[in-house]
Parts: sequence; C-alpha cells; structure tokens
Amino acid sequence: MAVRAIRGATQLTADDPAEMAEAVQELLRAMLAQNGIGTDDLISVILTATPDLRSSFPATAARGLGLGEVPLLSAAELDVEGALPRVVRVMVHAEVDLPRGRVRHVYSRGAEVLRQDLAQ
Repeated sequence: MAVRAIRGATQLTADDPAEMAEAVQELLRAMLAQNGIGTDDLISVILTATPDLRSSFPATAARGLGLGEVPLLSAAELDVEGALPRVVRVMVHAEVDLPRGRVRHVYSRGAEVLRQDLAQ
C-alpha cells in the first residue's frame, strides 16, 4: 500500500456557501470514485480557495461528506494577478494500491484549464 497525493480543482460561479458545498462535495466524490478510494483510506485533505471566496470554508463542505474524522485544512491561495477566479483546489493524501502514473487527478467546472496535462 502506497501513500499518494491526488490533486483536484473546481471553479464556482459565485461566492456562495451553497455552491461551495455542492462543488467541493462533487469534486471530492469524483476524486475518491475515480481512484477507488474509500473514506477509511484517507490520511488528510488540504483545500485552498482563491481570495475572492470568503463566504465559507471549503473544509466545512468536505465535512458534509462525512469526513469528520479525517484531518482537513482550509487555506488561502496566493492572490496572483490574472489567476483563474473563484477556484477551490484540493490535495487528498490517501493510502492506495495505485502506481503514481495511474492516479487520476480531477478538474471540473471550468478548472480544467489549470492543468490540462492532468485533467481527466
């Protein structure tokens, strides 16, 4: 069993707590499903938000999936001029039986432009 980091990102249309919850949960579900990961396989999850997202913490949305026992951390992205707005990025650390090259990183809702080389 190896520890792998799985990346993902999603873009919101507005700074809205309900949309934050929906988008983050949708992204995390896809990341887990596409990599065959269960919640017991999770080690930790780091979530970041661009500075224009202030209405709620991405980690609060993640807890809505029943991740209360998984260490979660919300942080702010750097405020880089020209960066894609309203983006939540996620890095999941999990124990999986996947070679590094078979890990599926998930980008959705417009965030695919961030890493076209990784987006599925």
